Amino acid sequence: MEEAPTLPKLSLEPLDDYVVVEPVDEESETRTGLIIPASDNTGSRSGIVTAAGPDAHGVDPGDKVLFPRSVGYDVRLAGAEAKVIRRGDLIARIHD
Repeated sequence: MEEAPTLPKLSLEPLDDYVVVEPVDEESETRTGLIIPASDNTGSRSGIVTAAGPDAHGVDPGDKVLFPRSVGYDVRLAGAEAKVIRRGDLIARIHD
C-alpha cells in the first residue's frame, strides 16, 4: 500500500514589527469585569498572539490582545484563520 504524501507543517514567521494573531470570536469577560463582545458591530476584536517579529517590542506569543477590526491582513493557513498586524496597530494587552 502506497503512503499518502504528508502535508508540510505551515507556520508564519513575522518580520519587522508584525505580529500574527489568532482571532478569538467569543464574548469574554476578564477577571476585572471588562467585557469583550463578539458582535460584528463593535470596532474591536481580541485574539492570541502566536508569533511576533523581532521589532514587535512589548508583545510575546501567548499574549491576549485587543485590535481594531479593520487593521492587518487576513490569512488562512492550513485551514486556520489568522491576522498579520503591525505592533503599533494593537490597542491593548488583555490580562485575564
